[in-house]
Amino acid sequence: MAAGLIIGALLKVAALAQAPAPAAPPPPPAPTLEQRVAGLEAYLTNGDPTVPLKTGPKDKDGNATIPAGLTTPAVGTSGPGHNGWMMTCAALVLFMTLPGLALFYGGLVRTKNVLSVMAQCLGIAGLVTILWWAFGYSLIFGKSFNSPFLGGSEFFFLNGVDSAPNTDYSFWVSHNVFSMYQLMFAIITPALIVGAIAERMKFSALILFVTLWMFAVYFPLAHMVWGVNGFMNGVWNAGATVKAIDFAGGTVVHMSSGWSALILCLIIGPRLGFGKTPMPPHSMVLCMIGTGMLWVGWYGFNAGSAVAADGVSANAFTTTTLATAVASATWALLEYMSRRKASVLGFCSGAVAGLVVVTPACGFITPALSVPLGVLAGLVPFLACTKLKGILKYDDALDTFGVHAVGGTLGALLTGFFTRNSVNANLATNLKGTVTDSFGQGLVVEQLKAIAITLVMAVVSTVVIAFIVKAVVGLRPTAEGEQEGLDLSDHGEEGYIYEGKS
Repeated sequence: MAAGLIIGALLKVAALAQAPAPAAPPPPPAPTLEQRVAGLEAYLTNGDPTVPLKTGPKDKDGNATIPAGLTTPAVGTSGPGHNGWMMTCAALVLFMTLPGLALFYGGLVRTKNVLSVMAQCLGIAGLVTILWWAFGYSLIFGKSFNSPFLGGSEFFFLNGVDSAPNTDYSFWVSHNVFSMYQLMFAIITPALIVGAIAERMKFSALILFVTLWMFAVYFPLAHMVWGVNGFMNGVWNAGATVKAIDFAGGTVVHMSSGWSALILCLIIGPRLGFGKTPMPPHSMVLCMIGTGMLWVGWYGFNAGSAVAADGVSANAFTTTTLATAVASATWALLEYMSRRKASVLGFCSGAVAGLVVVTPACGFITPALSVPLGVLAGLVPFLACTKLKGILKYDDALDTFGVHAVGGTLGALLTGFFTRNSVNANLATNLKGTVTDSFGQGLVVEQLKAIAITLVMAVVSTVVIAFIVKAVVGLRPTAEGEQEGLDLSDHGEEGYIYEGKS
């Protein structure tokens, strides 16, 4: 019987072996000429290459001959022009920190602290890059947590971040290029805080502070504003609770760093001799050179935030130029009216204030409206730096609060008033009816909500982190080290060696 079962099984196997193999599925039809042209058009207009054609060749019965669901062969391919522009913009934004901000801040401190500011910018660049690679990018631009407050873990250690586009954010820019571009924003944001606590915070304390601050403030706030499912991403998230807009970082970059800078400088306390010893900038030449580098690099910051070389980017380029130039002239004019001299420092401060205020609005406003925005950008931070600071007597060494916190808050608010739906077609995606071409739009209320949330996050987190750092490593150097200068006490170097000096 057993032999019979074995023979039967063998016969069945033989029969199966002789049966014809199942037919392979037919290959997908080749893309039509119309589809290939549509892909090129999507590239030129920075559009979605997966959208099916609505028109095309039809058969004798009037039915479309293009199979349903067949997409253009451009899907999943980065566009060379957009990719090249974004790599350039990433380099420009890094140029803002290294060397732009380093020279701008370095020129404004005293000689004995010039290297400490530069070391802080360099140290932050290295630290944030490591945090970004390991966790930061994923916590902002991932979505596996399915949370409006924090991204996900799918891109930890840049896993899967390759040269194909991440279509949540761009159809034509490589995922890795997009990641590197956003990294440069993450680098400059905490570096801005350096200006408020310059000349009196230990290097080790700053590095620990920035590490904790990135996780408590920057990563969650950036996801809330720019993440595809973010809590305050009014442009792209249909379910956003706060339907605010921020084109290039008024809340994420300038408000977060500026308000944190104020709280940190209050907790640390003033520099030794503040209010009694003159502390003028040691090199306005370096400051002016740094300002010029910031202005040039800011085109990558603002125009690059379109994530494409398109019409929105071109508009941001134009409005950034106009607002910055007007703000620089306004600040200098106010100086001339008040003391009959227009200083180079005034021109530089006004230019940076203009760049800050136009940042959240540049891709949403008309060139005509960028001019009054520039006037306000020169006026309001000028009053904050020259009047408010003197009244309250806080030691914001390089006016980070006056320019970035006040300017960033002003820019976020003016974005609500000045945004026009005719400038940026993306506003119609989820904000149709909220953003209009009149001053009576409902966006102002949403901007005020975003401002309040950002301010609370920055202030509360900074208070907690500052006291943790103070307890762990201390915030300040010794009085002797501060008097000697942080160049020597922190780094054992001097910025300038003069001949004949013993």
